[in-house]
Amino acid sequence: MKASFILLIVFACILLNGYGGRGIKPPGTNVGIKTKTIAANLDVPWEIAWGPDNCIWFTAQGGTVSKVNPETGEKQLLLRIAGTFRNRSTGLLGMTIHPDRKLPYVFLDYTYKEGKKVFLRLVRYKYTDDSLIHPLVLLNDIPATTGHAGSRLVIAPDGKLMLTVGDATNGNSAQDTNALTGKILRLNIDGSIPVDNPFRGSPVWSTGHRNPQGLAFTGPGTLFSSEHGDAIGDELNLIKRGGNYGWPHVEGFCDTEKEQLFCKTHEVTAPVKAWTPVIAPAGITYCGANCAIKEWRNAILLVTLKTQSLRVLKLNDAGTEVIAEQVYLDHEFGRLRGVCVSPAGAVYVSTSNRDWNPGEGYPKQGDDRIIKILPGDSSSSGLVQQKQAKPALAEGAVVYNNYCASCHKNNGEGLAGVFPPLRGTQGVLGDKTRLIKIILKGLSGPVTIKGRKYDQQMPAFDFLSDREIALVATYVRTHFGNSVENITQVHVAKVRGAGKK
Repeated sequence: MKASFILLIVFACILLNGYGGRGIKPPGTNVGIKTKTIAANLDVPWEIAWGPDNCIWFTAQGGTVSKVNPETGEKQLLLRIAGTFRNRSTGLLGMTIHPDRKLPYVFLDYTYKEGKKVFLRLVRYKYTDDSLIHPLVLLNDIPATTGHAGSRLVIAPDGKLMLTVGDATNGNSAQDTNALTGKILRLNIDGSIPVDNPFRGSPVWSTGHRNPQGLAFTGPGTLFSSEHGDAIGDELNLIKRGGNYGWPHVEGFCDTEKEQLFCKTHEVTAPVKAWTPVIAPAGITYCGANCAIKEWRNAILLVTLKTQSLRVLKLNDAGTEVIAEQVYLDHEFGRLRGVCVSPAGAVYVSTSNRDWNPGEGYPKQGDDRIIKILPGDSSSSGLVQQKQAKPALAEGAVVYNNYCASCHKNNGEGLAGVFPPLRGTQGVLGDKTRLIKIILKGLSGPVTIKGRKYDQQMPAFDFLSDREIALVATYVRTHFGNSVENITQVHVAKVRGAGKK
């Protein structure tokens, strides 16, 4: 089960530079690439897309739509949406441009606030003369919070509009077909509901999603979505009409006893690929036969936040399975949020270093930025293989980096008002049994640490082995300026066993 195999997974991921999943071949040598910044000093470009004027259009989380000429770097503001609510991972999010020039529409979704409640709104605009006009609200009042809003948009080959919506931190809603949260939705471009949707009179296309932040067609009827797991099981899913993807009862593959029980009574669609430790997947796109980097043809390009990388997921000839994975831009530019491919096959990515959860050392001067990726050779800059090998980490540090560092940071300082620090806190330095229980069961609800209030949402890590929990608990008690007694595997086993009685 997950607990018994997790240590093997961790060290396999280290050896394979972060590769996980089932049936995936180890990567070969990455092809040469080089990079060029075409736009800088941006404010979290959530979505980037190739526009009808051969410019890159992008949304900024704060509520603007702009475009940049990829040759000259000249930027132009197209729209500012008043009333956009931005907090953590909310704001102006997804965008897609209708590919038919006879239908000059741009679709956007953004969060807004009414009183104390947050909602998601989907709007269609018409573009003309470098302006976005005539807004038409297609969906309104979709429940949202400051996290798990999704959100991506894409026009399907059949002309329908697809939208991902997160579970708004209410996991149970993902299984409720009467709720729009935790779903992938399908609409006509005028906001009406297609008659062939799986649930009559509903825009719901698929259910059981936690926080899908990537959406792309690779061919007619072949739709992929990337999705954030909780503590484990980030996913790449092949989206089917009426498919159930398991959340909140299944994370990743259906392989624990509890998950298997749910899967026996529900037709759950397994992911094409899953990552443990998690990578925080964001935008995806498809690089087809015209891809400028020929080795990337017939691949899904996936950008990540936690592992700060571009991943090339090669597909089989049928386009239904991932047969190999390669990692590029590994920690070269920080968190990556968006990715697009031009009609000529050029690849572009956008950074997300000015968002709510920056990595250590970010944002850097010039962030955020849109970057073009060019074919290179063995002497090209930006190559993963040119980077010096990272020093080997102690076992406790490995577990911490895989499961804790993205929130509590490598230095244990956390993020003010969001993730509590680990340095000198009673929860870390105090009663060992209580610390083990926190790691096993997680936390939910507000806590006050060093006079600062945190709305604590820590997942349970009971899937880790006793040895791993002992390693990471000892690590946080003996680092970041902390120096107290180690925690043993025997102690963890005793606490875990007591909790099962």
